[in-house]
Amino acid sequence: MYLKKSLAFAAALSCGLASAQALVTERGLSLTAAMELATASLERCRADGYKVTITVLNRHARTAVVLSDDGVNPHTIENSLRKAYTAFTTRSPSVELGKRPQPGLAGFMLLDKITPGEGGLPIFAGKELVGSIGISGAPGGEKDSACAQVGIDRIAKGLGN
Repeated sequence: MYLKKSLAFAAALSCGLASAQALVTERGLSLTAAMELATASLERCRADGYKVTITVLNRHARTAVVLSDDGVNPHTIENSLRKAYTAFTTRSPSVELGKRPQPGLAGFMLLDKITPGEGGLPIFAGKELVGSIGISGAPGGEKDSACAQVGIDRIAKGLGN
């Protein structure tokens, strides 16, 4: 009886897989939008007197743009990437990770490129995650986040938001 049920399930599953869609369509952040986002964020940080590094990731969490201002501290390059990656991975501002209950995060916090530091924001087109931005170098993560939000606001119309 078990063998018959297993064979029936396998046959039903294989029929479903045979007619499965072979191609997917994905929306992503264009390089032009990523550069505009990063540039607007940099302009805001400069206007506020901050030297920062900005990293923008695409929908596959790969680096699209990195802008590192003149005279910026070298650690900001890695830190901006970590903030962007954390925001992408968690689909929320990077600072939110630090607000979660710690016992359940022990293993997650050991992963490469994860940080609870403020300054990383996800980028959505509607409800679809299309990228993220991370900024490091301002005197306080809330200032990094404010600059990042200016960049997202600059491209929001193109995202359909």
